Amino acid sequence: MTGQLPHSAMVLAAGLGLRMRPLTQTTPKPLLEVGGETMLDHALNRLVDAGAARAVVNTHWLPEKIEKHLERRRSPAIVISREDELLETGGGVVRALPHLGPDPFYVVNADIVWRDGTVPALHRLACAWNGDEMDVLLLLVATVRSTGYPGAGDFLMDPIGRLTRRPERVVAPFVFSGVQIVHPRLFADTPGAAFSMNVLYDRALEAGRLFGIAHDGDWYHVGTPDALTRADSEILEREGSRVRLLF
Repeated sequence: MTGQLPHSAMVLAAGLGLRMRPLTQTTPKPLLEVGGETMLDHALNRLVDAGAARAVVNTHWLPEKIEKHLERRRSPAIVISREDELLETGGGVVRALPHLGPDPFYVVNADIVWRDGTVPALHRLACAWNGDEMDVLLLLVATVRSTGYPGAGDFLMDPIGRLTRRPERVVAPFVFSGVQIVHPRLFADTPGAAFSMNVLYDRALEAGRLFGIAHDGDWYHVGTPDALTRADSEILEREGSRVRLLF
């Protein structure tokens, strides 16, 4: 698949949301609202717009609430992957592989929010995908333009999109957005039931098969109640400004 929209997606929704407490004591983080919709629906709606017909959603913390919420949706077709024990990001995807098919698929975190630029970010990822050269294609955000993100970035990127890790004591120009396309072959010979996707990123990096593109819209790191309030306020304000301009 080169330049084709993936038909399947994995939505990572099993996190505990500890830094978002007390809000997440009774509500799983993906069901918190930002800009008028839950973060989980934000991810699923963008996937539907990008042509994804099927999505696997993993659950762990307060799983019944997420699963009941998803019963209301007509699309995409949803498969629930409940994790009695947390499998982390990599292990969660491995469990879902039988439902994702043999082709490249989207993986989207359910606890981030983004606004598209001129072309939807998921379409841009699909157009940039080249399975002959890539095992992973990450959507990256300029560290200095990442709302609510307190870190030093994740990656450096060369002119053709090949990535390297941030050196110690250096601020990297890009942070991973939580949105990506991956090929199933990335998960061959995984290191156990529970593991981070970072293990596989490092393998792809060593093989020269880890790539990225820069997001051209807004991105919100929604990690704490204060960050959620800020993101909600900014998105509603910008959406309101856009509507006023249309009229």
